[in-house]
Amino acid sequence: MRLLSSALVTLLAFARLSFAASSSGDSVLVLLDPSLDKENYSIFFDGLEKRGYNLTFRAPKDASPAITDYGVPNFDHVILFAPETKSYAQDITPQSLVGLLSEQTNLLIALSPKQTPLTSLATEFSLVPPPPETPLISFHPARSEPPTIIPVPVLSSSPILTPGIPPVWFSGAPHALGNTPMLIPILRAPAESFAADPTENSGADALVDATEKGGEGLWAGSQMGLVTGFQTNVNSRVVFAGGVQLFSDEYARKELPSGTPSGNSQFARDVAAWVFQEKLALRIDGVEHHRVNQTEAPEMYTINDEIVYTAHISSYDSKTSTWKPYSGIDDLQLEFTMLDPHIRTSLPPVPGSPGTYQVQFRAPDRHGVFKFVLNWKRKGYSYLSSSTTAPVVPPRHDEYPRFLSAAWPYYTGAISTSVGFFLFAALWLAGDVKGERKKGSKAE
Repeated sequence: MRLLSSALVTLLAFARLSFAASSSGDSVLVLLDPSLDKENYSIFFDGLEKRGYNLTFRAPKDASPAITDYGVPNFDHVILFAPETKSYAQDITPQSLVGLLSEQTNLLIALSPKQTPLTSLATEFSLVPPPPETPLISFHPARSEPPTIIPVPVLSSSPILTPGIPPVWFSGAPHALGNTPMLIPILRAPAESFAADPTENSGADALVDATEKGGEGLWAGSQMGLVTGFQTNVNSRVVFAGGVQLFSDEYARKELPSGTPSGNSQFARDVAAWVFQEKLALRIDGVEHHRVNQTEAPEMYTINDEIVYTAHISSYDSKTSTWKPYSGIDDLQLEFTMLDPHIRTSLPPVPGSPGTYQVQFRAPDRHGVFKFVLNWKRKGYSYLSSSTTAPVVPPRHDEYPRFLSAAWPYYTGAISTSVGFFLFAALWLAGDVKGERKKGSKAE
C-alpha cells in the first residue's frame, strides 16, 4: 500500500510538471504586505492561477511556509509584494534570496521610494536606487492625476513584451542601470520625468536639484529604469519593479489621458511570463560531432580532419507545456578552442530540419586538447552554453604520404645536385688521366 501511494505521488508530481505553464515549475510563493489587500491585485493573481500556477500566500514576517528546507527551495517562483516592509522572517534576507537564484528559483520584486532590505538587494544586481523618498515625477502629459502617477510609454523593441501595448500607469521609484550586460531594461522612465521629493517645490528647481544629486542627470530622463530584469548564468530570472501599484486592479482598469484603456494588465502578464520562464526559454537538447562521412564521434581527431558539428535546440511552448524544436537563431557561433579560439565559425540552422544547427570545418594544423564551445547570450533569451572536449593529434608514422607535393622543389634540387656531382666527378677523373698520358708521350 505504501509503495502504491508513493508511486501515485510520483505520478502526480510528474503530471504536474508535464502540464506546467512555466518551463521551471508552477509553484509560486507570494509574500504580500499586510497593508496590501489581495483583492486589489485580483486581475494579476487570477491570471496566474488561470495559466496553471499554484499560489501560496504568506506575510513577510510569518515563518511558514518556509521558502527553503535544508537549502532546497520549496517553490519554483517567489513574488515579493512587500515594498515598505522593513523586517522579514529569518528565512528572508538579501543573501537567501540571492541563494534562491543560484537554485534556479525566479523572483518578482516590487520596490518603493522608501529604504528597505529589498533596496539593498537591488544594489547587488547593479541597480542604483535614488535617495529615499524621491519617487518619479512628471508633469507631462497634462492630466488630472498627481505628478507622481505617470502614464509611461512601453518600449516596442523589447522581445519580452507583446508588441503594441498601450502606455502603462506607474507610481514609484526609478533606478539607474549599472554596466553589467545581464541587465534587461523592460520599462524606462519618460524623457521628461525626474526623481525628486514631491512634498517640496517640484518645478524647474527640483529638476536642477535632481540633476545635481545624480551627476550628469542621473535621476532625470529616459536613462532611468522603472522595471528591469536580470538573468543569471544558470538562467534563473529576477525582475525589479519600481512600484507595486503597477500590478494593481486600479491601474489595470484606469483609463489613459487619451481615454483609451491602459496596458497595465497585458504588461504585468508579459513580465510574469518572462520572469517565470514561460517565454523566451531555450535549451540545448544535445550536441554531436564526427568526421565527414561518419556518424560516431571518434576518441580523437587528426590534424586537418574534416569535422561536422551539430547542435539541437528547442524552445518552451507554454500553450502546450512542451519543448519544441527552435530554428529562430541566426547568429549562433561555434568556437573550436585551445585556450584561445583557433576557429570561430557561424552555426546556421539546417533547412528542413527544425531545431538543428550544423557546420562543417577543417581541424587546425595543430595538435592538443581542443573544445567545441557554444556560448550564445542575448538579452531576454535563455543563455545557451555547451562545451565538449575533443583531442587533436598529429598523424601516425604510417599515415604520412610517401611524397609531399609541397616538397617537390627540394626533391628536384637534391636529385639534380647528386646527378651533377656524379657527372662532374666522372668528367674530372676521366680528364686527368688523358692529360697525364699526353705529357708522358711528349717527354719521350
